[in-house]
Amino acid sequence: MTDLFEYWQLLLIPVFFGLGWAAARIDIRHVVHESRALPRSYFQGLNFLLNEQPDKAIDSFLEVAKIDPQTVELHFALGNLFRRRGETERAIRMHQNLIDRADLDDSFRLTALSELGQDYLKIGLLDRAEEIFNRLLGTPLEEEAKRNLLEIYQLEKDWQKAIDIARELPGAASQKEVAEYYCELAAGEIMRSRPDAAREYLESAMQQNRKCVRASLLQGDLLQQEGKLEAAIEAWQRIEQQDPAYLSLVAQRLLEAYRKLDHRDEGIALLRGYLAHYPSLDLLEVVYQLVLEIEGSESAYRLVRDELQRNPTLLGLEKLMSARLALTAPESRPDIELGRTIIQGYTKRLSRYQCDNCGFKARQFYWRCPACGGWETYPPRRSEEFDLTL
Repeated sequence: MTDLFEYWQLLLIPVFFGLGWAAARIDIRHVVHESRALPRSYFQGLNFLLNEQPDKAIDSFLEVAKIDPQTVELHFALGNLFRRRGETERAIRMHQNLIDRADLDDSFRLTALSELGQDYLKIGLLDRAEEIFNRLLGTPLEEEAKRNLLEIYQLEKDWQKAIDIARELPGAASQKEVAEYYCELAAGEIMRSRPDAAREYLESAMQQNRKCVRASLLQGDLLQQEGKLEAAIEAWQRIEQQDPAYLSLVAQRLLEAYRKLDHRDEGIALLRGYLAHYPSLDLLEVVYQLVLEIEGSESAYRLVRDELQRNPTLLGLEKLMSARLALTAPESRPDIELGRTIIQGYTKRLSRYQCDNCGFKARQFYWRCPACGGWETYPPRRSEEFDLTL
């Protein structure tokens, strides 16, 4: 019985082999048939791509699209390629032509509409883009449309609508980002002298993100406007627990508040402590001015010299030479001034803030990067403090 079973197994081998050969023949014939159906321009386009000639490849694929209007996916691919290359007008025409086709399937029409909205967003026609994405609400592409609307509302600085989208679509924006939206609203209310509305927005920001440094900073500004200097100082001091790197942003505010309270000694002790624990060039500048005012040129010079020994930077060296000028005899000052001028030529590019996300550099601090749109991606420290080695 066992021998008979083994013979049957041997007989099945050529049968399976024959079936596999037949299936392969069918697949090959199908591929050959499909390839013959494709226009010659399609293969020319592939050849141009392989030879790294993208412009000629695009022309060939456009010819395919003209010959065979059913190549919807090719239309989408070309439209996306045009948009990435900055040829947005061609992308708009490509997507608009698809939308205008009466025989286009509804799902493809929605996709073409979404692509057209992204084209308008790319070139800054925000009103048109917003109109298109609003038309996509209630469709299978609603989530993608809302994400694009969120980007539009941020560009338009329509922060309440941005908050509404973030509520409707969890995950579209982080709690840190939503807190920043509330801070933007609060900053506007502070400028309009509407403290009650500003206070409500700042409370909402803190509910979203308890470590929102900007909310504490603005709360201090609001209290300062109301003449509550001690409460303002308390709000600004809270930043040490949230993120001490941002203390440099409120150092000047603290200085002015302590001056108005006539508590300069208390202020200098606090700021000296911050500088010792959280060294920063911006913080050094404020403490230097305060020490110069209270203790005189000699103490201010020693402060900068000690800080330069602890954290050697060209910007610190420039500050040291400035401090030294006040202690130098008039006949020797031109030499020191010349050295400081030379150093200043090198420190201009080192005194900028740099985005951690995209590397964009700016002379001023931003809560939102103007290049990549990232929130809180600018460390409040000069670029030299990160990448300069002496």
